[in-house]
Amino acid sequence: MEIFKEYFKDVKEFDTTLFEAFTQKLKRVVYPKKTTLLEVGEIENHIWFIESGDIRFVIPTFEEDLTFGFAFENEFFSAYDSYITKTPCGYQLRTISETVIYKIHRDDLNELYRTYPNGEYIGRKMAEASFIRKKKREMSLLLQSAEERYLELFSSKPAIIKTMPLKYVASFIGVTPQALSRIRARIVA
Repeated sequence: MEIFKEYFKDVKEFDTTLFEAFTQKLKRVVYPKKTTLLEVGEIENHIWFIESGDIRFVIPTFEEDLTFGFAFENEFFSAYDSYITKTPCGYQLRTISETVIYKIHRDDLNELYRTYPNGEYIGRKMAEASFIRKKKREMSLLLQSAEERYLELFSSKPAIIKTMPLKYVASFIGVTPQALSRIRARIVA
């Protein structure tokens, strides 16, 4: 549980009792690669935390799946729009590689909120992480070229980019795999 102590270290209100209650509610699960955690049409009822591995946010289409987001080691994630609104999700959450995840159910998290005066700091910290990831993604789509988005992803997650299928990276930065190959060739040259 050291991973959570590190994650919540800046939350002064996160006392020992709340931390113990929170970690007791977590369920650790190991998922094989290419496992769908949430299907289109399902309602998200969990907040997830990646111990190791990676997740992609996918819109399945007839031609080719569209990757519009990733979550990596030491990050919280969820289909947060579905979680908040309790409505069916319009996309999937899939593992890319074998992924070790801690998850907490909505009911357990709400119980922590009700039981502990500072319990809502947990949810706020997770919501803030989700918001920041989404805002960075939006800004990169508006202000950066595909090459700049690739370079940013490569510089922030170099090991992951080397092992992740290039078609996922291409979809994420908004280009075809062929265009990504040209971008990579220009960078190397």
